[in-house]
Amino acid sequence: MPPARHRSRSRGVHTALAGTAALALGLSALVLSGGGAQAADADLIANGGFETGNHLTNWNCPAGTGAETTSPYAGSASLRATPTSSDTAECTQTVVVKPSSTYNLSAWVQGPYVYLGARGTGGTDPSTWSSSTSWNKLGTTFTTGAATTSVTVYLHGWYGQGAYLADNVSLVGPGTPPPSPSASTTASATPTPTAGPSKSPTATASPSPTPTATSTGPGPGLPKHVLTGYWQNFDNGATVQKISDVPAAYDIIAVSFADATGTPGAISFTLDSTLSSHLGGYTDAQFKADIAAKHAAGKKVVLSIGGQNGTISVSDSASAANFANSAYALVQSYGFDGVDIDLENGVNSTYMGQALHSLASKVGSGFVLTMAPQTIDMQSTGMEYFKLALNVKDVLTIVNMQYYNSGSMLGCDGNVYAQGSENFLTALACIQLKGGLKPSQVGLGVPASTGAASGGYVAASVVDNALDCLAAGTNCGSYKPDTTWPGIGGAMTWSTNWDAKNGGSIAGTVGGHLHAMP
Repeated sequence: MPPARHRSRSRGVHTALAGTAALALGLSALVLSGGGAQAADADLIANGGFETGNHLTNWNCPAGTGAETTSPYAGSASLRATPTSSDTAECTQTVVVKPSSTYNLSAWVQGPYVYLGARGTGGTDPSTWSSSTSWNKLGTTFTTGAATTSVTVYLHGWYGQGAYLADNVSLVGPGTPPPSPSASTTASATPTPTAGPSKSPTATASPSPTPTATSTGPGPGLPKHVLTGYWQNFDNGATVQKISDVPAAYDIIAVSFADATGTPGAISFTLDSTLSSHLGGYTDAQFKADIAAKHAAGKKVVLSIGGQNGTISVSDSASAANFANSAYALVQSYGFDGVDIDLENGVNSTYMGQALHSLASKVGSGFVLTMAPQTIDMQSTGMEYFKLALNVKDVLTIVNMQYYNSGSMLGCDGNVYAQGSENFLTALACIQLKGGLKPSQVGLGVPASTGAASGGYVAASVVDNALDCLAAGTNCGSYKPDTTWPGIGGAMTWSTNWDAKNGGSIAGTVGGHLHAMP
């Protein structure tokens, strides 16, 4: 085992037994419902405009939450709720729904940080958010499970981020609309909403919504299909590189790795002195200049957190704050676009999610978040890593699961597949694609050579075939998914250094293939 700073990505091989009996649980959660509407569509939210009674009638909100009457989006009032350092000021309403039915959820919102979503859907619980201080419309959809008869719609802000406003909350789908409010409870309200955020009830101009944070692509400034490569801040026998040596085929470069500090959750980063000596000197100033040059070429550079020997733990609100603050300081210092989460010794989906959302709000719209979970971490939506990915789906760029060092695992069809094959790539990617991640958020993580991992290496052509199979249903192995995902996110390799030593087949073959895909 090399010294701690010279981290290897190799781990013990999981057996087929671990991939079958122990991991069979949760597969049923991966089957997404697709039933159509069986009743007339209606708006099922009661008092979605916050006009009824005390304005918060039908809503369960924290004490002290009020109704904003000075600048509602429409009518005479809107919800106003203020988070604290320990509370997100969540307001909820539970609604009766039909099983196996599709619903459209929307709301007009404004604030430094505001969420809209639903829980208890029986399928993939949706969530979307924005950070605009002007009125903008959030919207998302979901399909209820076969036994689902109610869901909880929620709105909330984020810890310590200031008040948010919401208005015209709507959930449209099969069901019975709530009863109309009585005249006595609405006499003081303006029943006909304006078409925009103007205070005047006669206004007709429509507002110009700001885009929501949820996107259909991999992220701002990135191509439709991206190649991610890890750059080693150490020498373990692979080709030693500067950031400037990383081929242009790599759209995202993950600098590995950040270091733990004596403060729980906090991270630091230092260029490895041994690496510098191999390169004839590589200073912080040169490193930062190389990152800036990659930016100028349209590339993204993130700081990877973890690795096999990573000891960074985020397990409470204090360590989450430490993580976000220290990571943001490194973003500012080095010019990183964001972070990569490669924690291989456990992760807390709640508090790491809190940390990443906080970091995303600090960095802003250009934030890039990648992940590299092990195969065992993404076998079902009940796994903490999968829960984390879904928790931060709104700010997540791509998950590049490591399809190596794992032995055999279950595919989404319930069959066992061996690593080092196309079937392994496609059948396990299917779990993530059907488990709630957007196609653009799913990438194939592969070793660049046999020296880069203890098992799971496949030729670059096999990676290309797997991408074709997932995107278009062509060039499949014996396993062929029952649907296609043309927007598949891309591929990742450990590492750019090992790829260079192996002749650059990932950069040349896989990178070229990805960028040529429609």
